[in-house]
Amino acid sequence: MGTKIVLLGLLTLTCSLALASDHSPLQDFCVADPNAQVKVNGLACKDAKIVQANDFFFAGLHLMGNTSNPVGSRVTPVTVAQLPGLNTVGISMARIDYAPKGINPPHTHPRASEILTVLDGSLEVGFVTSNPDNLLITKVLQKGDVFVFPVNLIHFQRNVGQGNAIAIAALSSQNPGVITIANAVFGSKPDISADILSKAFQIDQNIIYQIQSKF
Repeated sequence: MGTKIVLLGLLTLTCSLALASDHSPLQDFCVADPNAQVKVNGLACKDAKIVQANDFFFAGLHLMGNTSNPVGSRVTPVTVAQLPGLNTVGISMARIDYAPKGINPPHTHPRASEILTVLDGSLEVGFVTSNPDNLLITKVLQKGDVFVFPVNLIHFQRNVGQGNAIAIAALSSQNPGVITIANAVFGSKPDISADILSKAFQIDQNIIYQIQSKF
């Protein structure tokens, strides 16, 4: 009886892990049809008879992103929105450019884990574990180094080198989503009540108003 319970527990755990990422495809491909009227969990398939090579193709990832913004970085995503052939494949990627001292601000991907490799420069990277520990796991990466950010944990990167930096990220979802913490908390529409945020961050409401005005 004890062995059966253990096996049942392992089967339950295995099924849970299997459902932790995008579902496996049931055909060779399902190129996204953005004009389809049918609403599904993902995107409806284009008729396979009219699929072309360009449905599986994206150009331009060699081009530097414009980092002239307050955070000094630019993400160039390649998700199902840019590459229809990614529909049901369960993966996506992005190029990230960093100006000197630029950051990719603390954010999460609600539907994906991320593996990042540095193509050029030096990056300080890190993620924070969930409550109650909130442990910061951080490391400085050099060209060729690889780092993993577990699904849905808050993570960030910062350029700590002298020049520009470039990284490529691969993600375990065709549409990983991005929640930038500052934007979500201080830039929500409508605003989260200042008294809620002042209690949450233990700061004066006037400071909350000042921060919200920037988003």
